[in-house]
Amino acid sequence: MQNTVKAALMSGVVCMALGCSEVENYDVVIVGGSTSGTAAAIQAARSGAKVLLLEEYQWLGGMLTAAGVSATDGCYNLRGGLWAEFRDSLEARYGGPEALKTGWVSNVLFSPAVGNEIFRNMASREKNLEILFGHVPGMIEKTGSGWIVEALPASSSYSSEVSGPVRVAARILVDATELGDVAKAVGIPYRIGMDSRYETGEECAPEEANGIVQDMTYVMTLKDFGHPVPIPEPDGYTRDEFACCCLNELCPQSSYDWTPAWMMKYGKISGDRYMINWPLHGNDFYSNIIDMDRPQRDSVLDVARQKSIRFLYFLQNELGFETLGLAEDEYPTADRMPFYPYYRESRRIKGKVTFTVNDILDPYGQDDRLYRTCVAVGDYPVDQHHNEYVGIDPLPELHFPMIPSYGLPLGVMIPERCEDFLVIEKSISVTNVVNGTTRLQPVVLQMGQAAGILAAMASAEGCTPSEVSVRKVQQALLDAGAYLLPLLDAAPGSDVFESYQKVASTGILKYYGRHQDWANQSWLDADREMDKDELLSGLREFYGDAVSDDVSSIFNEMNPEGEYADPEYVSALCASLSGRPSDVVLSESISILEDVFGRKCDKASILTRGECAVLIDRILDPFGSFDVTLDGDICPQ
Repeated sequence: MQNTVKAALMSGVVCMALGCSEVENYDVVIVGGSTSGTAAAIQAARSGAKVLLLEEYQWLGGMLTAAGVSATDGCYNLRGGLWAEFRDSLEARYGGPEALKTGWVSNVLFSPAVGNEIFRNMASREKNLEILFGHVPGMIEKTGSGWIVEALPASSSYSSEVSGPVRVAARILVDATELGDVAKAVGIPYRIGMDSRYETGEECAPEEANGIVQDMTYVMTLKDFGHPVPIPEPDGYTRDEFACCCLNELCPQSSYDWTPAWMMKYGKISGDRYMINWPLHGNDFYSNIIDMDRPQRDSVLDVARQKSIRFLYFLQNELGFETLGLAEDEYPTADRMPFYPYYRESRRIKGKVTFTVNDILDPYGQDDRLYRTCVAVGDYPVDQHHNEYVGIDPLPELHFPMIPSYGLPLGVMIPERCEDFLVIEKSISVTNVVNGTTRLQPVVLQMGQAAGILAAMASAEGCTPSEVSVRKVQQALLDAGAYLLPLLDAAPGSDVFESYQKVASTGILKYYGRHQDWANQSWLDADREMDKDELLSGLREFYGDAVSDDVSSIFNEMNPEGEYADPEYVSALCASLSGRPSDVVLSESISILEDVFGRKCDKASILTRGECAVLIDRILDPFGSFDVTLDGDICPQ
């Protein structure tokens, strides 16, 4: 780790408080070694940028590791980019994908310490990446060419190997903190709590906005010691607080059928570990600490931490799990607890784009064509935790919709008015409802990867993030084996993956989302026969007047009774749009179909949607030929 741990590599820099004039320059500085911050740092370095990552504690991975939420939610079948790389490393460590399915809350459960080790190993291989552990940002100053950041030693770092203050310059600054603190520090407007439906247009949102956020949790990693490991009775303990966490003699009227053993299997980790992140009369805790200062936050977090300890005492003394105690070899903290709680919600910036649940439910029915600009995918339901909220007013009605899987647009990480700055983690520009799904770990990790690419490109091109080509960012993600849209028809590495992703990202062929039990899915329906009228409509929507009535009349001359597209039909369209002879394009099309699909076709063979996607991509290349704005409009050439 010597190339990533930067505890003493800036010895020539004198602290700002002493009037230093020496500053070390970086292309990209990322504040926060969170899930997204770690991914952004690794990817920005891979993209050629000189990167510095500032992290308050000594771990990488954020909620997946330092906060103890070592169970990922969703994207099991959307395995791409750094998310796939992390999964591959876990499976190699534990012995395959089945070895990670030890609890019922997730298909991917692991030790937080193992996750941290994997992320640190990934980071250590990047020669362009330096990490300054044990530091937090102090003064942040905007300059004509970027930012100056003063990094101060953190008293909470749990390490004696922390250097003094340092001063660095960044071309692009990225806020990857858990609560969006850097965005606030530089004056970026933001929202906290629930939005009004009249502002977002979401029918499922409350009528009036409010400041209610989701519960947080001090997750515990317990170990089975094989013998009783009792803890002293905590102050304020009463068994009534947790009596109805599951079906037991203290709560025979429980509306849940879960036995104590089933509850514990929720977060079972391979070997002797258990993740305790239980929302039902368990260790969830409500407080809106987002705009509090550090001392106020620490005071509230201590109360949240004590609730988890009381829950542990309940598990030991009321449910009989007396051999389970806080693992002594998981976290390097004095109390064996994670570095900080699992924050499900933070500030949400006002970005160039705000992503709403309507964009998920009906991506093609919105004024903005955000489906053209996506850089990450998610498939988890809208999952909000509000069990512990107690206030003067009751919670508004929270009947969130079932959603299909979705793509997350690039513009949500770019602030509306602040240049040379990106915001990731859970502070992106989405509505409160949407945060209930975009907050999940695989989505956040993917968003970090996209931010790393965008930051590196902006620095290299000497422009602002909003000026970087959307298509260039998307192509770099495809090159890294990542998804743009959540299509289940083809996986990264297949011959057709990029074509499906690219053509779906133009909207020429539309994907179809559906909710399937707990799994949310989207499909290009690649194996379905391609309807002529649907193809013509999609091309007209993208190319506009270039697909004229004269062009469409070609089809009436070719098998006018045929309902589905054939090579002659598709080639005639592509030829008219590319200006090439139809017979040449037809020959090329038949050759492509044989090379990619192994299918021998003649000019009248009925084509599938997948085959048409490949032909459109290979012959017309609409994805590479036309850039789009952050709103999804096609840029004029």
